[in-house]
Amino acid sequence: MDFAEMALAALRIYALVGVGVSALFLLIGIDRIDEDARGAYLFRPLLIPAIVSLWPLVVLRWVRLELKTR
Repeated sequence: MDFAEMALAALRIYALVGVGVSALFLLIGIDRIDEDARGAYLFRPLLIPAIVSLWPLVVLRWVRLELKTR
């Protein structure tokens, strides 16, 4: 396996994790951390590309806000 194949495999894994985080966050998390997002279902698909690409930051912020509210 050369460098290009490993880089593509890593990018695929990153994207798959991002898709999973995006699904969980948009189904569960966004309602818990942002009261204004409750019931606003039409804008959520617009957030998917940003969440997939920035999923580590989304998870970090989500965890911090969840711990703060408890």
